[in-house]
Amino acid sequence: MTPNDQHNLDDIVKNCVKGDRKAQQELYKIFYGKMMGVCYRYTNNTEDAKDVLQDGFVKVYRNLKKYTFKGSLEGWIRRIMVNTAIDHFRKHKDVFFVDDEEGYILENSKVESADSIYSQFGESVIMEAIQSLSPAYKAVFNLNVIEGYQHKEIAEKLGISEGTSKSNLAKAKQNLRQQLLKQEARINNG
Repeated sequence: MTPNDQHNLDDIVKNCVKGDRKAQQELYKIFYGKMMGVCYRYTNNTEDAKDVLQDGFVKVYRNLKKYTFKGSLEGWIRRIMVNTAIDHFRKHKDVFFVDDEEGYILENSKVESADSIYSQFGESVIMEAIQSLSPAYKAVFNLNVIEGYQHKEIAEKLGISEGTSKSNLAKAKQNLRQQLLKQEARINNG
Protein backbone atom coordinates (compact mmCIF):
# COMPACT_ATOMS: atom_id res chain seq x y z
CA MET A 1 0.00 0.00 0.00
CA THR A 2 1.44 3.34 -1.03
CA PRO A 3 1.49 6.29 1.38
CA ASN A 4 -1.19 7.93 -0.79
CA ASP A 5 -3.40 4.81 -0.52
CA GLN A 6 -2.94 4.84 3.26
CA HIS A 7 -3.86 8.52 3.40
CA ASN A 8 -7.01 7.81 1.37
CA LEU A 9 -7.90 4.89 3.63
CA ASP A 10 -7.40 7.09 6.71
CA ASP A 11 -9.73 9.68 5.15
CA ILE A 12 -12.33 6.99 4.44
CA VAL A 13 -12.18 5.83 8.08
CA LYS A 14 -12.52 9.38 9.39
CA ASN A 15 -15.52 9.99 7.14
CA CYS A 16 -17.10 6.68 8.22
CA VAL A 17 -16.83 7.81 11.84
CA LYS A 18 -18.73 10.96 10.83
CA GLY A 19 -21.51 8.75 9.41
CA ASP A 20 -20.74 9.36 5.72
CA ARG A 21 -22.62 6.61 3.82
CA LYS A 22 -20.39 6.92 0.72
CA ALA A 23 -17.31 6.37 2.87
CA GLN A 24 -18.97 3.35 4.50
CA GLN A 25 -19.72 1.90 1.06
CA GLU A 26 -16.13 2.51 0.00
CA LEU A 27 -14.74 0.78 3.10
CA TYR A 28 -17.10 -2.13 2.47
CA LYS A 29 -15.90 -2.42 -1.16
CA ILE A 30 -12.25 -2.33 -0.13
CA PHE A 31 -12.55 -5.14 2.41
CA TYR A 32 -15.51 -7.16 1.12
CA GLY A 33 -13.50 -9.87 -0.65
CA LYS A 34 -11.02 -10.60 2.10
CA MET A 35 -13.59 -10.45 4.88
CA MET A 36 -16.06 -12.60 2.94
CA GLY A 37 -13.31 -15.20 2.75
CA VAL A 38 -12.82 -15.00 6.52
CA CYS A 39 -16.55 -15.35 7.19
CA TYR A 40 -16.94 -18.19 4.70
CA ARG A 41 -14.29 -20.22 6.50
CA TYR A 42 -16.47 -20.22 9.62
CA THR A 43 -19.85 -20.92 8.03
CA ASN A 44 -21.55 -23.71 6.12
CA ASN A 45 -22.61 -21.76 3.06
CA THR A 46 -22.42 -18.46 1.25
CA GLU A 47 -25.68 -17.14 2.69
CA ASP A 48 -24.53 -17.69 6.28
CA ALA A 49 -21.18 -16.11 5.41
CA LYS A 50 -22.97 -13.05 4.02
CA ASP A 51 -25.05 -12.79 7.20
CA VAL A 52 -21.92 -12.92 9.37
CA LEU A 53 -20.22 -10.41 7.06
CA GLN A 54 -23.13 -7.98 7.32
CA ASP A 55 -23.27 -8.32 11.10
CA GLY A 56 -19.51 -7.84 11.21
CA PHE A 57 -19.59 -4.66 9.15
CA VAL A 58 -22.33 -3.25 11.38
CA LYS A 59 -19.96 -3.81 14.31
CA VAL A 60 -17.08 -2.28 12.34
CA TYR A 61 -19.05 0.91 11.64
CA ARG A 62 -20.31 1.07 15.22
CA ASN A 63 -16.80 0.70 16.67
CA LEU A 64 -14.71 2.49 14.07
CA LYS A 65 -14.36 5.50 16.35
CA LYS A 66 -12.30 3.21 18.63
CA TYR A 67 -9.79 2.44 15.85
CA THR A 68 -6.56 4.27 16.79
CA PHE A 69 -4.82 4.21 13.37
CA LYS A 70 -2.06 2.15 14.98
CA GLY A 71 -1.58 -1.21 13.39
CA SER A 72 -3.39 -2.64 10.42
CA LEU A 73 -6.99 -1.61 9.75
CA GLU A 74 -7.43 -4.87 7.86
CA GLY A 75 -6.28 -6.83 10.93
CA TRP A 76 -8.63 -4.84 13.15
CA ILE A 77 -11.59 -5.53 10.84
CA ARG A 78 -10.58 -9.20 10.50
CA ARG A 79 -10.65 -9.61 14.30
CA ILE A 80 -14.18 -8.20 14.35
CA MET A 81 -15.25 -10.63 11.61
CA VAL A 82 -13.75 -13.63 13.43
CA ASN A 83 -15.44 -12.58 16.68
CA THR A 84 -18.74 -12.13 14.84
CA ALA A 85 -18.40 -15.65 13.41
CA ILE A 86 -17.67 -16.93 16.94
CA ASP A 87 -20.82 -15.18 18.17
CA HIS A 88 -22.72 -16.99 15.43
CA PHE A 89 -21.39 -20.31 16.73
CA ARG A 90 -22.21 -19.47 20.33
CA LYS A 91 -25.84 -18.94 19.34
CA HIS A 92 -25.90 -22.38 17.72
CA LYS A 93 -23.44 -24.16 20.01
CA ASP A 94 -25.85 -26.89 21.07
CA VAL A 95 -26.34 -27.85 17.44
CA PHE A 96 -22.66 -27.79 16.50
CA PHE A 97 -20.75 -29.19 19.46
CA VAL A 98 -20.83 -32.52 21.17
CA ASP A 99 -18.87 -32.54 24.41
CA ASP A 100 -16.11 -34.84 23.35
CA GLU A 101 -13.61 -34.43 26.14
CA GLU A 102 -13.56 -38.13 26.88
CA GLY A 103 -13.31 -38.95 23.16
CA TYR A 104 -10.13 -39.95 21.46
CA ILE A 105 -7.34 -37.59 20.61
CA LEU A 106 -4.99 -38.73 17.89
CA GLU A 107 -1.42 -39.52 18.78
CA ASN A 108 0.92 -36.60 18.06
CA SER A 109 2.74 -38.53 15.34
CA LYS A 110 -0.50 -39.14 13.45
CA VAL A 111 -1.52 -35.50 13.73
CA GLU A 112 1.92 -34.35 12.54
CA SER A 113 1.79 -36.67 9.52
CA ALA A 114 -1.66 -35.30 8.72
CA ASP A 115 -0.17 -31.79 8.54
CA SER A 116 2.41 -32.82 5.92
CA ILE A 117 -0.22 -33.72 3.32
CA TYR A 118 -1.43 -30.10 3.05
CA SER A 119 1.69 -29.05 1.14
CA GLN A 120 0.74 -31.35 -1.76
CA PHE A 121 -2.45 -29.45 -2.65
CA GLY A 122 -3.41 -25.99 -3.79
CA GLU A 123 -5.27 -23.54 -1.60
CA SER A 124 -8.61 -24.08 -3.35
CA VAL A 125 -8.55 -27.85 -2.77
CA ILE A 126 -7.65 -27.39 0.89
CA MET A 127 -10.32 -24.69 1.40
CA GLU A 128 -12.91 -26.97 -0.19
CA ALA A 129 -11.90 -29.76 2.20
CA ILE A 130 -12.10 -27.39 5.18
CA GLN A 131 -15.59 -26.28 4.08
CA SER A 132 -16.78 -29.87 4.16
CA LEU A 133 -15.88 -30.26 7.86
CA SER A 134 -18.65 -30.19 10.44
CA PRO A 135 -19.24 -26.71 11.89
CA ALA A 136 -17.59 -27.65 15.20
CA TYR A 137 -14.47 -29.08 13.58
CA LYS A 138 -14.26 -26.18 11.14
CA ALA A 139 -14.52 -23.57 13.91
CA VAL A 140 -11.79 -25.12 16.04
CA PHE A 141 -9.56 -25.80 13.02
CA ASN A 142 -9.86 -22.22 11.77
CA LEU A 143 -9.31 -20.67 15.20
CA ASN A 144 -6.25 -22.83 15.95
CA VAL A 145 -4.54 -23.40 12.63
CA ILE A 146 -5.43 -20.24 10.72
CA GLU A 147 -5.98 -17.62 13.43
CA GLY A 148 -3.39 -19.01 15.88
CA TYR A 149 -5.54 -19.27 19.01
CA GLN A 150 -4.53 -21.71 21.75
CA HIS A 151 -7.00 -24.36 22.97
CA LYS A 152 -7.63 -22.49 26.22
CA GLU A 153 -8.61 -19.37 24.24
CA ILE A 154 -10.76 -21.40 21.84
CA ALA A 155 -12.53 -23.07 24.74
CA GLU A 156 -13.30 -19.69 26.31
CA LYS A 157 -14.46 -18.14 23.03
CA LEU A 158 -16.70 -21.04 22.04
CA GLY A 159 -17.92 -22.00 25.51
CA ILE A 160 -16.54 -25.53 25.32
CA SER A 161 -13.92 -27.41 27.33
CA GLU A 162 -10.25 -27.41 26.39
CA GLY A 163 -10.45 -31.16 25.88
CA THR A 164 -13.31 -30.75 23.42
CA SER A 165 -11.27 -28.17 21.53
CA LYS A 166 -8.27 -30.51 21.33
CA SER A 167 -10.40 -33.46 20.32
CA ASN A 168 -12.25 -31.48 17.65
CA LEU A 169 -8.94 -30.24 16.19
CA ALA A 170 -7.51 -33.76 16.06
CA LYS A 171 -10.64 -35.09 14.39
CA ALA A 172 -10.74 -32.16 11.96
CA LYS A 173 -7.16 -32.87 10.92
CA GLN A 174 -7.93 -36.55 10.56
CA ASN A 175 -11.00 -35.81 8.41
CA LEU A 176 -9.03 -33.36 6.26
CA ARG A 177 -6.27 -35.89 5.79
CA GLN A 178 -8.77 -38.56 4.70
CA GLN A 179 -10.41 -36.18 2.24
CA LEU A 180 -7.09 -35.08 0.78
CA LEU A 181 -5.91 -38.69 0.46
CA LYS A 182 -9.11 -39.47 -1.47
CA GLN A 183 -8.45 -36.44 -3.68
CA GLU A 184 -4.88 -37.63 -4.24
CA ALA A 185 -6.15 -41.10 -5.20
CA ARG A 186 -8.59 -39.57 -7.71
CA ILE A 187 -5.77 -37.56 -9.26
CA ASN A 188 -3.44 -40.57 -9.44
CA ASN A 189 -6.14 -42.83 -10.91
CA GLY A 190 -6.80 -40.31 -13.56
